[in-house]
Amino acid sequence: MKRREFITLLGGAAAAWPLAARAQQPERMRRIGVLMGYRANDSLGQTFAAVLVQGLGALDWREGSNLRIDWRSSGGDDKLYERYAVELVADGPDVLVAQSSPSVEALRRQTSTIPIVFVIVTDPVGQGLVASLAHPSGNVTGFSDFDPPIVGKWLQMLTEITPRVATVAVLYNPDSTPFAGLILRAIEAAAPSYSVTVRAAPCRDDAEIEAMMTGLAREERGGVLAMPEIFTAVHRDAIVTAAARHRLPAVYPNLLSAAKDELMSYGIDRLDLFRRTAAYVDRILKGERPADLPVQNPTKFELTINLKTAKALGVTIAPSLLATADEVIE
Repeated sequence: MKRREFITLLGGAAAAWPLAARAQQPERMRRIGVLMGYRANDSLGQTFAAVLVQGLGALDWREGSNLRIDWRSSGGDDKLYERYAVELVADGPDVLVAQSSPSVEALRRQTSTIPIVFVIVTDPVGQGLVASLAHPSGNVTGFSDFDPPIVGKWLQMLTEITPRVATVAVLYNPDSTPFAGLILRAIEAAAPSYSVTVRAAPCRDDAEIEAMMTGLAREERGGVLAMPEIFTAVHRDAIVTAAARHRLPAVYPNLLSAAKDELMSYGIDRLDLFRRTAAYVDRILKGERPADLPVQNPTKFELTINLKTAKALGVTIAPSLLATADEVIE
């Protein structure tokens, strides 16, 4: 081989070595911080977390391979929201995922630059989390869990039972529900169409839930509507148990308990929202900005009716309502 040819070959090989070396390097580990409103051992929270991981896996993001996920669960505790938000932001993740309004607020107080994708958040514009649904601006976007027409369905359900409900107590925690006014106004506006009286029933712990139910049970044809928020989700066992003990028909924004003891639930498909959240995380990890990803409203809803609970409460469900149910538990 001639000297010039050898040098040319050697130079080509040397140029190729860095490329080959780079090709063999493992993909850079990306990091996600997740702040959940549920308790760490909550079966619903664990289910949602699993769906998020599955959704990311379907997009080729796998824990331990090219992705690390840091999890925090506040259990609805205000102090833990703040503590965990500080911890997650300090770790410098590529993306933050926030489940519930308090989670988003806590994370926003810690960073205005790290992308935040929220899920199961009501009225993000009204809360000041985003500038608009179409153009969020800033570092926050995600998936809303409330569609105003849904309140009419909740009231309809309570009036399509025999005996029909006349007074509806709307249960929520004012400390964890900055959007309570929005939902209460929507319910009150719809109430005349169903000939019901609506009143707010703020509760901050299990004892107040029990006291509210005890008082409502003394009235004629009282019923309960649990507002869609983190307090009613975390305290769902106390709510469902108290409603059953006082023989009060209740409507829930979603099927809340694993035992499926609620009389009726109608709400968004939250699993679908977590799957869609994975897609937004993927797009941000690949370079898109939260400001360019519009906030999305729910598109899938589920109606579940429990005839076993109806029998225990001594109420009858209208056939027309049963016919529209996605699931009937007998």
